[in-house]
Amino acid sequence: MEGLRVLGSPEDFARFYYTQGADELIYQDAVASLYERNSLKEIIERTSKEIFIPLTVGGGLRTVEDIREVLRAGADKVAINTAVVGRPELIKEASRAFGSSTVIVSIEAIKNPDGTYEACVDYGRQRTGIDVFDWALQVAEMGAGELLVTSIDREGTGKGYDLELNKQIAESVGIPVIACGGAGNLEHFREVIEIGKADAVSAASVFHYNFIRQREYTDDQARTEGNVEFLLGERRTGGFGKIQDATLQQTKDYLTNSGIECRTMPI
Repeated sequence: MEGLRVLGSPEDFARFYYTQGADELIYQDAVASLYERNSLKEIIERTSKEIFIPLTVGGGLRTVEDIREVLRAGADKVAINTAVVGRPELIKEASRAFGSSTVIVSIEAIKNPDGTYEACVDYGRQRTGIDVFDWALQVAEMGAGELLVTSIDREGTGKGYDLELNKQIAESVGIPVIACGGAGNLEHFREVIEIGKADAVSAASVFHYNFIRQREYTDDQARTEGNVEFLLGERRTGGFGKIQDATLQQTKDYLTNSGIECRTMPI
């Protein structure tokens, strides 16, 4: 999660994806646990008033009361990681209070030189010494409703999802697995579903870059957003590296044509 780029207002992106047929949206505060904060409540409140698909919120949720607050603000689910690594009992407490379908455990994985996978917290900043596959089984048994599996090694690279990581977790647990980290083209979505056995896929850059390519920015707006060089420079020259941006509809059409069933928007 290094080299993060400011791309714009979360509400603008959420509104766009809702109209484009997203199945769910995930809001993650990437430094919430690091700074011991939970600062997404106001954004959630604004977003939930005009977007009517499931909204998952993660980052800085440390207690049942923290979870209750974001659910009251309009979230449908929560993604928790750092807090449950420190106190796994929070999974049971949250699932009992709100139902297991509300509780997603986020697993951030780094592959070690010996081929093992280690769970991390603080978006890959801190290693835990915990084996990812053992941890996945444990959190599933404790009441997690879904797993959001992120490869820290692949995140933002456009090189594709970690198929080995997702496949081994998906085949060992009895709950849905959402693959995250590495999508760079449409083929990567198909691979992680067919080969990696993921139940769903999460992606950011592929869709974000498509949105900002279409959006008109003035110099003043870009300065307000906080990233003049990228928004007004690379966007116009297509400098997205290995990432081939796409729309949600293009993605769903591709998967459908590949024999993978996707949700479609009602007409």
